Amino acid sequence: MSASVALIELYASIQGESTHAGRPCTFVRLAGCPLRCTWCDSAYTFGKGEKRAIADVVQQVLALGVPLVEVTGGEPLAQKHAALLLAALCDTGLEVLLETSGAFAFSHLDPRVTVIADLKCPGSGESARNLWPELARLRPQDELKIVVASREDFAWAFNALRGPLAPCQAKVLWSAVAGRVAPADLAAWLLAERAPGRLQLQLHKLIWPGVDKGV
Repeated sequence: MSASVALIELYASIQGESTHAGRPCTFVRLAGCPLRCTWCDSAYTFGKGEKRAIADVVQQVLALGVPLVEVTGGEPLAQKHAALLLAALCDTGLEVLLETSGAFAFSHLDPRVTVIADLKCPGSGESARNLWPELARLRPQDELKIVVASREDFAWAFNALRGPLAPCQAKVLWSAVAGRVAPADLAAWLLAERAPGRLQLQLHKLIWPGVDKGV
């Protein structure tokens, strides 16, 4: 029997986050996530999704004709065959991104995959799930996303970058939780502390305000 994944949606859009923001990208959104972050904006992924053979998913991605693809969720690595899907996409020659919570091991994945991992701050309610050794092994081609819900979250993350995450070589991306931290405030904190990384906004929410799916 061919390997399969549980799929929520698959579509082409504009990449809204990461250093790839603004690029056309195909999104493969998988079902399920054991985390319950306080600021989650994709709770619709918590259901079972549609069971799809990996070969069929890859063909649908190729049919869209976009050279960049991101596998996201939910938490894609919570699915048994996510690693097989990622490798299969890489085998087609596509540029493959993985968006993951940082709560599941990823260092065993196909090295062609660019990992975009979260550092869960205390304000998320899920900071105990951070896999510190995995996050510390992120490579220069990978990215570490830090979403902050308060000044305390920022200070906590800034200290983590100088402490257990000092070996991390990934690009650092800072985001503000909508309605809880103003982007201007986060920008001021980054400047005041000379923090590493860059500030990012969710570009897709600026382009398509109020649209939660398919963007």
